[in-house]
Amino acid sequence: MRWDAVSTLFLIASLLFTTYESVDAQSTKKMYRLGALVPGASLSRADEAFRERLRTLGYVEGHNIVIDWRRAAGDSGKYPAFAAELIGLKVDCIVTRGIPAIRAAKKATSTIPIVMGINDDPVQMGLVASLARPGGNITGFAAIGAELAGKRLELLREAFPKANRVGHLWGSETGAAHLREIEAPARALGVQIQSIELKGPNELERVFRTASKESDALIIVGSGWINDDRERIIKLAAKARLPVMYTQLPFALEGGLMGYAADETELWRRAAISVDKVLKGAKPADIPVEQPTKFEFVVNLNAAKQIGLTIPQRVLLKADRVVK
Repeated sequence: MRWDAVSTLFLIASLLFTTYESVDAQSTKKMYRLGALVPGASLSRADEAFRERLRTLGYVEGHNIVIDWRRAAGDSGKYPAFAAELIGLKVDCIVTRGIPAIRAAKKATSTIPIVMGINDDPVQMGLVASLARPGGNITGFAAIGAELAGKRLELLREAFPKANRVGHLWGSETGAAHLREIEAPARALGVQIQSIELKGPNELERVFRTASKESDALIIVGSGWINDDRERIIKLAAKARLPVMYTQLPFALEGGLMGYAADETELWRRAAISVDKVLKGAKPADIPVEQPTKFEFVVNLNAAKQIGLTIPQRVLLKADRVVK
């Protein structure tokens, strides 16, 4: 009996020691801190996809990672102060979405790793040395949105052959790049492009009233506050009864007529993989900047019906997704 009692006590002590070791190991496990500079006002589908991918990679918020979100809510002027705040929090990495965010982060630090979740040509914009070897402290994804300008115009014109005057609504560097890329395809198609730079949301009502009289169709380049004002823009386009091609898919999925782009949610999800590499010690300078390999054409038949338009069957057959 004495031997059994000693054995039992020894077993209990071993279990307690093992439990203590396990708890102690968990308590000393590194807590990563991630800063996020994003344009929206609230958690988006892309943000959720990013968080979900981090979880599958083993990062659980509150357990081994903290994400400090800084949301510009359409005001890109907030980014410099936000970037400074994140640096003050000593984040291990900063992830960004959009040109103003990455520019602010780059200006704020040359040492903290930065992952571009979504960005147009970062080489042309002087953010990285090359896609293969970025150099510096920045890596991530190049959305190559401007390079799709010609394809968007072709799809729009195929759906609406009489659209000879196409308004080009833009309000950022992305929009300016898109405008440059669309000039040659427009000449080839005999389309007159009307550049309409939007300075802010207060101009929207006036711009759509004018466009309804002077344009046959519109291309709207999404970015910053334009994305945040998505619902209002979709309604104004419907009120103007104009066919609109959007440069970002959420517009078409949420009531706009059509969109052609890479899936922003997928790009943001893949950005989590780059963050994982950085947190595990890889240098951004050595992580190639990736480009999307899949682009989607979305057509919204509800939007077409609302403004009395018919999308040709040949165009619908080209669509990757048709919203009914």
